[in-house]
Amino acid sequence: MNSEQLLDFALDKVDDMKARDVVKLDVREVSTVTDYLIVCSGNSKRHVQSIADNVAKAARHAGEEPLGQEGQDVGEWVLVDLGEVVVHVMQDQTRSLYDLEKLWG
Repeated sequence: MNSEQLLDFALDKVDDMKARDVVKLDVREVSTVTDYLIVCSGNSKRHVQSIADNVAKAARHAGEEPLGQEGQDVGEWVLVDLGEVVVHVMQDQTRSLYDLEKLWG
């Protein structure tokens, strides 16, 4: 998949799990690490973990092995690195604290 297809794929997978306040950020102009960031919220620790797990499992099933997954055990902020797309799933308090949309936007 190219980066736009991977972005659409990941957006679909977070939507499948009813992620809230989904924001996609095009960071190609400011990052050499990734092309897009997806930032979304879950209602609880378990919801955050489930959203991230769904993205990672679906990516593997589609032949796109995640480069990494961090924070799954804590569930405050789980990051799924798909290379050209990085998915951040956060609880509301953590999302407000780090404000990635402002940092990268």
